[in-house]
Amino acid sequence: MNYEELLIEAEKQGIEILESDRIGELKGLYIDNIIVINSKIETSSEKLCILAEEIGHHYKTIGNILDQSNVSNIKQERIARAWGYEKLVSLESIIKAYKNGIRNKYELAEFLEVTEEFLEDAIKHYQRKHGLYCKVHNFYIYFNPLLVLETLDYNFKCD
Repeated sequence: MNYEELLIEAEKQGIEILESDRIGELKGLYIDNIIVINSKIETSSEKLCILAEEIGHHYKTIGNILDQSNVSNIKQERIARAWGYEKLVSLESIIKAYKNGIRNKYELAEFLEVTEEFLEDAIKHYQRKHGLYCKVHNFYIYFNPLLVLETLDYNFKCD
């Protein structure tokens, strides 16, 4: 999924997306069905990652969580980021990349149109969630190092 596709998807859900440089050092901001992406961000892959996280705030968080010294706010931030990781770097998309010959993290980030930092954080998220590996259909996805192996067994899927 690229930035334009996610923009369209968000707008279909009633979320207004704006780009502005008036949000200071923030890369993105969500307030009451409006997402503002910092227009100073230069790459569409970084804009995509920021947009996914802000949509995660739309679906998963409540209130003003800008104060990241508050533990509750930190938890909500993590939840929004997890939504973004699972949207842009789904386990199925990792398998699709493997099937398309993608064999390293740099290529995977490019294939998924995300930043390398976002990809690394997504992999850490999955490792926290599932442990060292996860089985999806007939594939094992190992998270450290990132590795996909295909098997003949189809009977289990991670959630």
